[in-house]
Amino acid sequence: MQSTGQIQQEPWRWQEVQHRSLPPVSNSAVLAMLRWVLLMLLAVSPASLLSAETNAPVQLTPQELFEGGTVVFTNWIEFSVGGFLSNGNASRLQQRQQSRGGPFGGIEDFHYQAEVATNTTFYVDGHALFDNDDYGVKLELVREKVGFLRFSYNQYSIRYNGDGGFDPPSDMGYPLSENALGLERGEISFEGGLTLEDAPNVSFKYKRSTRDGEKGSTSWGIAHPNGVSRGLSPSFYDLKEHSDTFQLDVAHTINKTDFGGGLRYDTGKLDDALKITQSPAEPLFQRRITDRQGATYDLFNVHAFSETWLTNNLMFSTGFSYSDLNTDFSGSRIYGSDFDVGYAPNALNGFGYFGLNGGSRLHEYVADLNLFYKPSPNVAIVPSLRVMKEDWGASSAGSETLTELVITDFTASSERSLLDVRERLDLRYTGVTNWVLHARADFTQGDGNLNEVGGLVPVNGVGVPSIERKTEDRRFFQKYSAGARWYPSRYVVVDAGGYYKLNAYDYDHSLDSTRNNTFDRYPAFLVMQDFDTTDGNLRLTLRPLPSVTLVSRYEFQFSTIHTKPDLISGLGPMESSEMTSHIVAQDISWSPWSRLSLQAGLNYVLSDTKTPASEITQAILRAQNNYWTLNFSSSLVVDTKTDLNLNYFYYQADDYSDNSAFSALYGSGNEEHGVTATLTRRMSTHIRWTLRYGFFQNHYRLLGWNQNNEAHLLFSSLQYRF
Repeated sequence: MQSTGQIQQEPWRWQEVQHRSLPPVSNSAVLAMLRWVLLMLLAVSPASLLSAETNAPVQLTPQELFEGGTVVFTNWIEFSVGGFLSNGNASRLQQRQQSRGGPFGGIEDFHYQAEVATNTTFYVDGHALFDNDDYGVKLELVREKVGFLRFSYNQYSIRYNGDGGFDPPSDMGYPLSENALGLERGEISFEGGLTLEDAPNVSFKYKRSTRDGEKGSTSWGIAHPNGVSRGLSPSFYDLKEHSDTFQLDVAHTINKTDFGGGLRYDTGKLDDALKITQSPAEPLFQRRITDRQGATYDLFNVHAFSETWLTNNLMFSTGFSYSDLNTDFSGSRIYGSDFDVGYAPNALNGFGYFGLNGGSRLHEYVADLNLFYKPSPNVAIVPSLRVMKEDWGASSAGSETLTELVITDFTASSERSLLDVRERLDLRYTGVTNWVLHARADFTQGDGNLNEVGGLVPVNGVGVPSIERKTEDRRFFQKYSAGARWYPSRYVVVDAGGYYKLNAYDYDHSLDSTRNNTFDRYPAFLVMQDFDTTDGNLRLTLRPLPSVTLVSRYEFQFSTIHTKPDLISGLGPMESSEMTSHIVAQDISWSPWSRLSLQAGLNYVLSDTKTPASEITQAILRAQNNYWTLNFSSSLVVDTKTDLNLNYFYYQADDYSDNSAFSALYGSGNEEHGVTATLTRRMSTHIRWTLRYGFFQNHYRLLGWNQNNEAHLLFSSLQYRF
């Protein structure tokens, strides 16, 4: 988990390796003034700097450059403290910065290693940051050519904004809480292994993972601003999950063959609930929905692989996996005056159910065959084959509810089987000077069947009847891609490529109890659906000067969906969706001075999706995902002990359209700014000090500007190396 103190990653270390191995150049008046000001602020003697510049630099290794001298330290501890000074919407800010928004600090990073015996090393890594709920420790004991033992523990929080939507006509927003929702994630593991020479390598690992807390959802409830129904009311998930994994793996090499295998067993429990408020702030009509979803599962997997060099230019590899997944599930959807209450009939209740119980069983078989053949030094051919078969069955039962009507029981069962065969061929050719050519053809053929009986039934005559259906489906996926890289000179690189992809689905409903010429058309309405995509991209890398690199990129993508409904519906084939995307990117790196590095990047995306519905009604707009980003960073090596880094980020998505007269609002209208300045000072061979300032500003037009926020970050860390 990345801590808040590491919001921006500075590239000063690599620049330091490059710059400090070069003799300093003569200063211009501006650069000289900048350096003198920084040196005065840092209380560095200019005379000592001038004296140092008259001497030839000492040639150091990259690690010595990082340490700031010839003494290399392998251990360190870093303490940090910081905090945000903010105003505006706290929940949105906490999600964006993944922080509580107040002060934080503690041990940013700790590493210790020591040789405890001959060829035996003990490692400790960890961190602990208060108020960000970010803790971790890792212990490792390694004996060369014998084995290892590891223990690790990590706990961290993920923050989510759970607020609902905004209605412009009434100027009403629907917040959930002042602070962001928090989801705690944890993981603890034990691992050990034997790495003896000329013997099989064996490893065993146990891991327990947990999720506990709340996260936002976009499955919003119904609200009534100005008496109009809109899906604006906030909702959230209440999660409580854990899983345990046991894994044993063995690998060995005999002559020219590497082979291995393993066993894995997973077991877990999920107790989750989606919680929705309907008609908020309306005392006579407000209802709370608790949609609970529970499951326990056991997964057993066995897998094996082999890799053999048949000749010096021919390699054959195989893989096999079998999985058995057994799941028991439960659930309910209950309306009430509060969350987590029992079922009680009420005229305001919508459709619900309780007492849902069921189970499912899945068997999956996967086999892979791969061949790598290099008939000449310039040609590589890689054919591969993958076969997957799945069989599963499920059954369930429960009780349906609706308003004050009589409770009605329901049952359901289903069976599914499928077989997919995938073939792929990769080609690579380097026989033309300064050219690299590559191509790939990828095919998947599949068929399966699905039998379903039962399901939801009418409650006191209200609702749709249960179904009885038998469907056979066929799939054919094909993708063709090709590309080339050309080096016309040492200063120019050109990359060009593209692909065409078509995924075709066909359905044959031999038995269907629904009537596809009425409103009750689901689920056997479609008999064909094709998804096709054409993509082309171009990348140009230029180095007009030794200190300048330019990278330009353009990508075009066009996708369509073609659909054919059942003939009995009276509807013909149609293009149900069309999406067009343009992506333009430009990056530049410039090192105008041996101690200064500058980088800037611009990305611009135009993406538009239209459907037949968007052409005939304003309630459904054409989907747009247009945005652009700008980023800038600079690294200045002030002297042999001091670095200064500046970073700026800008994002804008102007896809907002006020369609509130016809539907709930969709389409982003966001604008973000972020700037950070980081000063790093090596106080001595043992001590390194970092000071960082950041400013962040976020505007959300879609939310009526009600969730705007801005924040100042102050952060400092002190690292001691030993």
